[in-house]
Amino acid sequence: MDLSKLTETELKEALLLKERLDNFSQQEKCRESFLEYINHMWPEFICGKHHKIFAEKLEKVAKGEINRLIVNMPPRHTKSEFASTYFPSFIMGLKPNMKIMQTTHTGELAVRFGRKVRNLMDQKEYKQIFPEVKLQADNKSAGRWETNKGGEYFAAGVGGAVTGRGADLLIIDDPHSEQDALSPTALESAWGMVHFWSSSAFAAKRSYRYCYDSLVFY
Repeated sequence: MDLSKLTETELKEALLLKERLDNFSQQEKCRESFLEYINHMWPEFICGKHHKIFAEKLEKVAKGEINRLIVNMPPRHTKSEFASTYFPSFIMGLKPNMKIMQTTHTGELAVRFGRKVRNLMDQKEYKQIFPEVKLQADNKSAGRWETNKGGEYFAAGVGGAVTGRGADLLIIDDPHSEQDALSPTALESAWGMVHFWSSSAFAAKRSYRYCYDSLVFY
């Protein structure tokens, strides 16, 4: 099309239509691919081979093709960024009525993850991909919030009250600290917490679609 032959009004309409088509195309790519979503939300992200493998597994969790996923990788390999920050926001966009429980070895860390996920979902870049998903205005605390579609996010650390709280997705990120990893007794206690979290979450809601993240022993 020769744009030079268009009137100013027609040109503005054509450019607006192109922008809408580009946004729709980007929206579809990010909904279908977790890595595309990561690149959209995190422009500085540099993808490695392990990221592609990890992203593929998380996509299968989102589709219900994997019910239980254990991830073992060294520190600073983007485990928490993928599984505890970007993935919850991604799957909540696809399934905004999902109930997510985030657990870790301290309540402070769990709430920090909740804050990151909440803040991601408030960004305009996120709303470009999932415009129909919003956070409930009257329920935006960092460790516990809800979506306008009935979805819930709840964060808890070791010793936190989770009994009676059902979950569709349970994320366990570092159930023990680095210091605890050196103690057989502490590790045994950590495994006890893993069992407690999973049995409590799914006893209240019989749905077995969850992800174990960052069970790293070193």
